[in-house]
Amino acid sequence: MKIYEELQARGLIAQVTDEEEVRELINGGGAKFYIGFDPTADSLHVGHFMALCLMKRLQLAGNKPVVLLGGGTGFVGDPSGRTDLRTMMDAETIQRNCDCFLKQIGKFIEFGEGKAEVVNNADWLLNLKYVDLLREVGAEFSVNNMLRARCYEQRMQRGLSFFEFNYMIMQSYDFLYLNEHYGCNMQFGGDDQWSNMLAGTELIRRKTGKDAYAMTITLLMNSEGNKMGKTAKGAVWLDPNKTSPQEFYDYWRGIADADVMKCLRLLTFIPVDEIERMEKWNESRNEEKKRILAYSLTELIHGKEEADKAAKRG
Repeated sequence: MKIYEELQARGLIAQVTDEEEVRELINGGGAKFYIGFDPTADSLHVGHFMALCLMKRLQLAGNKPVVLLGGGTGFVGDPSGRTDLRTMMDAETIQRNCDCFLKQIGKFIEFGEGKAEVVNNADWLLNLKYVDLLREVGAEFSVNNMLRARCYEQRMQRGLSFFEFNYMIMQSYDFLYLNEHYGCNMQFGGDDQWSNMLAGTELIRRKTGKDAYAMTITLLMNSEGNKMGKTAKGAVWLDPNKTSPQEFYDYWRGIADADVMKCLRLLTFIPVDEIERMEKWNESRNEEKKRILAYSLTELIHGKEEADKAAKRG
């Protein structure tokens, strides 16, 4: 099974531009793709974990990842799926969060010559001149189309500031910059990013005449339609100082029966054929499935020793 077909079998693919071209590109290891991480906190959380897993799967299939740290976009904050304005952070906080992200990402993605690269959009966004940006990029955007974009939908209900309205332009410019300076031909992200990603591919076509592609992955939702990775204490973090390995393990042990197979497909590196066999297990083995899920994810994040300890206690 090739990588595109594996992503389909796992239910990871939500939306994709030019499906046959994307299939051929990533199956042949010809994608130089990026995923952006805005430094909204001092740790990645479970929602980011899906993107990291996707990046790792694609890298193992021979594609080249570019990790984009949002040191520039972090000054604005992505309004996608939000009903309120994000808390504004100062430069020191943004840099500290970027450093924390990179340390965690380095546990999953292999960096080095011919492998993954890391860039920070502060290096180009913070030096832009406003009038130049309006002339070069702003003229390519239709306000009518932007107002219809899903990424602004919830913010429009409460009032969308001009400050946040610029986020789509910034993310699109990132894709153009990475295409021209790093050879990125694909962008991956969560499904709530679809409008922004489409805008980026269109900007590249308008400015360069070249094709660029985008694919979104399924958001991690439970069977009731709510985002997973939240507890009574807040987010499930990847930093062991914020969510201990035991708490992390216990979270996955405690998910609903209806969600366990989906999580095994989306989040683990257990082979698809093995997951399909597990799917046929009797319901009496649901707790066994949860233990496998909890152990697999804890081992991925915190290592075998911590996973063994958590399993023994859990």
